[in-house]
Amino acid sequence: MRRPLRVRQSSRKEERLEARIAPNQKRLIERAAELRGTTLTEFVVLSAYEAAAKTINEFEALSLRDDARKVFVDAILNPAAPNDAARAAAKRYRQRIGA
Repeated sequence: MRRPLRVRQSSRKEERLEARIAPNQKRLIERAAELRGTTLTEFVVLSAYEAAAKTINEFEALSLRDDARKVFVDAILNPAAPNDAARAAAKRYRQRIGA
């Protein structure tokens, strides 16, 4: 499992991000930032960063359910014996690396 991405506090802030939002959205976000004890900018940047990291993780992680999970785990725990093609490929590989 991948570790969550972390914001480096010492990173130089050279990029700018702008967004137009409705007044009620801004009030809600300001209230949340106030409750967290952060500035509006810090709250928005950290929230967007966490949402981006979560989205990337969800798309990159493999998740299996029910029968697919059982088949996968069984294949890992009880791998099939190599066939002729796999043995030939391994032999070619050993010859190329000089083993």
